[in-house]
Amino acid sequence: MFNIVLHQPEIPHNTGAIGRTCLMTNSALHLVHPLGFFLDERSLKRSGLDYWHKISVREYMNFKDFLDKNPQANLYLAESGDGQFYTDVNFSPGDYIMFGSETTGIPKSIMDKYSNRIIKIPMADEERSLNLSVSVGIVLYEALRQNGFTGLM
Repeated sequence: MFNIVLHQPEIPHNTGAIGRTCLMTNSALHLVHPLGFFLDERSLKRSGLDYWHKISVREYMNFKDFLDKNPQANLYLAESGDGQFYTDVNFSPGDYIMFGSETTGIPKSIMDKYSNRIIKIPMADEERSLNLSVSVGIVLYEALRQNGFTGLM
């Protein structure tokens, strides 16, 4: 139904939790390399990701590769700081929602290119940001809510 894009995620447990959320919402997970961990069978098993084979996962060498393979992507960039509230966006099935790495976020060059597509979750400004997997859940479930939770029970 929706597409979650992780740009250079660093923490395997966050990616695993996001993968599980994608699995439970019929959403696809897109991983833009480089990753901060390995996706080989041994690493996945060690992380307890025994459901990984059920998730719709697509991998890309870099952001250009992602764009080349998804030229029609209706892309939103979730980032702390500037942007419109995620609740002010009218999400449509098939939209792509991108989240940056845990420590550096989405690169400035990408943010500049899509400056009118930046969305944010309101939060206190004394701290850095919410956990990545929590942020994905918040935004994805708003998109699902707006679309009547189609296909979910």
